[in-house]
Amino acid sequence: MSLGFGLLSAQLRPGESDWSRAYEETIRLAVEAECLGFSSVWTTEHHFVDDGYMPSLLVVSAALVTATSAIEVGTGVLLAPLHHPLRLAEDAATVNLLGGGRLTLGLGLGWSGIEFEALGAEMRRRGVAMEETLAILRQAWSGEPFRHVGSVYDLPELAVRPTPSSPIPILIGGGAEAAIRRAARLADGIFANVPAQKFLQQLEWIRDECERIGRDPSELRIVHYSVMLPGDSAEDAWKTYIDHLWQMMWKYSDMEASANRPGPPPAAPQLTEANRNRLLGRSTIVGSGDEILSQLLEIRDRAGLPVEFVARSYFPTLEYDQQLELMQRLAEEVAPHL
Repeated sequence: MSLGFGLLSAQLRPGESDWSRAYEETIRLAVEAECLGFSSVWTTEHHFVDDGYMPSLLVVSAALVTATSAIEVGTGVLLAPLHHPLRLAEDAATVNLLGGGRLTLGLGLGWSGIEFEALGAEMRRRGVAMEETLAILRQAWSGEPFRHVGSVYDLPELAVRPTPSSPIPILIGGGAEAAIRRAARLADGIFANVPAQKFLQQLEWIRDECERIGRDPSELRIVHYSVMLPGDSAEDAWKTYIDHLWQMMWKYSDMEASANRPGPPPAAPQLTEANRNRLLGRSTIVGSGDEILSQLLEIRDRAGLPVEFVARSYFPTLEYDQQLELMQRLAEEVAPHL
């Protein structure tokens, strides 16, 4: 097992308006991730954010698989209820063909009201929409004609083309019990971003659901992703990256407000002591390569199931050379020992 890298979001820096720079760097970083030996690279989706937080994951995935040769390209996650399932099936199959089977489709529910309203989806029915989408994707990728009648989607009999060259793995992201149990029933695994104790609880839900339906939990792919900040020490890493982490985390609280705000994206407000303490208390993994590795191996040991890891260590406000330095440290000091 090794280490994945992400979550690539192609966001502008505060005050910036050069969209081309953000996407060019996204592709360059994926190429660098492959060169450094990362096993996978992951994208992430939102809509209408003033810094352009990536809205078109499969478009970008197509660019990434054609710019690279071997690395897995995953969506972490694509917000399934915001996409028509037939269009999603077509686009994912196309990326699969372009990349020789290297696409992994991570799906999530989404949470932003403005996204659902603007794209004509119903937030209250997102769970049902997800379950129908999972069923539709499997049938669509078979290449055989099928009919789907559900409470969200009513599809005529048809066959979807092209068909993938190989099965496309589907992972489910989310922290709620319903999402994890849905993954155990209907998907190929989970893409989890929760503290260690909550993660262990998720694995118990998986075991319980698998026992209930007669599935072997070892069949599922378990991917845990977390912010990893490498440095000579934890103190050094926090000093180097805390402002970038704050900008990334603050932006989530600003997303809906920014949807109808003109002008370039602003910087986060000054980091207060209270917010600093909240960041320090998150499940971020910080320290030397050995310290990061020790925490990851402890999670794997306690899990009792094979666990893969992804470093959520892309920060839009880092200059390219700084981002590359962070990646290199993880690739050299952590990945070879996983």
